[in-house]
Amino acid sequence: MSHALPIAPLRRGACPSLDMPMQTGDGLLARIRVAGGQIDPVRLEQLAVLCGTHGNGIIEITARGNLQVRGLTAATAPVFADAVRDIVTVETGLVVETPPLAGDDPLEFVDPRPLAASIKALAAPFAHRLGPKVAVIVDGNGQIGLGALRADLRLVAVGAEVWLVSVGATLMGTTRRPLDCARIVLTALAGLGPLGRATDLAPDGLDLGDLISPSAPVRQPVSSPVGQFPLRRGKAIGLGLPFGAMGWESMAALADGAWRFGISAFRPGPHHSLLAIGADGNLLAEAAEIGFVTHPHDPRTRISACIGSDGCASGHIAARAVASRLAPGLAPGSSLHVSGCQKGCAHPGPADVTLIGRADGYGLVIDGRAGDTPRAVLRADQLETALLAAQG
Repeated sequence: MSHALPIAPLRRGACPSLDMPMQTGDGLLARIRVAGGQIDPVRLEQLAVLCGTHGNGIIEITARGNLQVRGLTAATAPVFADAVRDIVTVETGLVVETPPLAGDDPLEFVDPRPLAASIKALAAPFAHRLGPKVAVIVDGNGQIGLGALRADLRLVAVGAEVWLVSVGATLMGTTRRPLDCARIVLTALAGLGPLGRATDLAPDGLDLGDLISPSAPVRQPVSSPVGQFPLRRGKAIGLGLPFGAMGWESMAALADGAWRFGISAFRPGPHHSLLAIGADGNLLAEAAEIGFVTHPHDPRTRISACIGSDGCASGHIAARAVASRLAPGLAPGSSLHVSGCQKGCAHPGPADVTLIGRADGYGLVIDGRAGDTPRAVLRADQLETALLAAQG
């Protein structure tokens, strides 16, 4: 029996899912939240093959660490959904995120997963009243933080039993009763209905009472998910997907060879990363040869690019090919966004330099978004010079 729901248009503001994929310029897009945030090498290889069979052959990992597949059709999407569920358990309901090394990170104050599970359980009875983009982050404050990701409710451990509480961008203080705080905040969000977000809540209107103690902001260490990380047992190696995407053959090759490097599992991570748990250092050379990003200072970690004209009807340029060509010229600390059109799907926010595909060339935006009015329209042979000049 099929487990997939009928394909239907997503309501405004909804997120794509395995059962309700979203129409994009290159077909239907489905997002997969793997339960527990972990997948073994055999199942990852099987998923990669499914992407090559039913999608456009490219696997993406989103900025929030979810698997994503494009190029599905109304005919292939239900078949794909059933096949995925035969391989992995797919998580649904309220999004409650923890760092990818949670539970194995020797530097975290506390394993955040039990609290995350309790929050998900308490919200289950009214999760249907929460907006599809509502997100909770429970962070043990270890090596790979989630501070760059937006959250409606954020709980960050600052001690064994002390949690820093933020609602949206507002710091509320610290608490020793995080579950009670979560209940109050999520109940208030549910009262706003499916379109409600933390920005719609008045912080002084949340009755957190004596649950909260005043606190100054606590700066979390910033660490790229690309690199080598010690675990309580062994270590993990974080790999980046160039521009968030990888061909299914490369992903399958990585998974197929996992046993040679001691890899027990893979965990999708933030900022388009994939953590190989138990990996030894010999993985790096082969992963780089396959096409993965293996160094935290690789300029591709600071470039966003959609598939562009290589796979999207809206794209005027082959955005990822252009991004690859310009990567060597990107200055340390600078960010670049290459978009096939002015919609800016790969990076809705601003970048230091944005190039937008147009029918008449490449629009150039400085310190802005793809939808902004460009200050110039460039030819292909002017891109390197323009990037250099824009970076001063």
